[in-house]
Amino acid sequence: MRAVLQRVTRASVTVEGATIGEIGRGLLVLLGIAPTDTTENARWLAEKIVGLRIFNDDEGKMNRDVVEVGGSVLIVSQFTLYGDARKGRRPSFIAAAPPAIAIPLYEQFVNGIKSLGVPTATGKFGADMQVELMNDGPVTLIIDTPC
Repeated sequence: MRAVLQRVTRASVTVEGATIGEIGRGLLVLLGIAPTDTTENARWLAEKIVGLRIFNDDEGKMNRDVVEVGGSVLIVSQFTLYGDARKGRRPSFIAAAPPAIAIPLYEQFVNGIKSLGVPTATGKFGADMQVELMNDGPVTLIIDTPC
């Protein structure tokens, strides 16, 4: 699994003109899933993201996690994170998992975040979505699960 994680002051996702998920302070997670990903990858990544100390403490140091600051998580599926644009002018997406594999793992990841006590919102898997965010910092990380 691959996640692009952004610390935000707010974020939302819209499908066909309707807002289907939104959060205030917290984390926006753009999530890509590979064909070889497992339930263990989903669990590991959920725990990693919730435990990351990337919010400022009273001294301005990144020393607090999303739970400690009372934040939320917005999760948006994004198969294009596995796009390969090294050859030609059109990216290849063969490294992204097909929906039969990706949907259950996406749902396990979402449930993993929720089970850790974090208020969670989502986009709609496979939909054409518009994502709006106010990046805080900016703080943006790319996290790949271990092999």
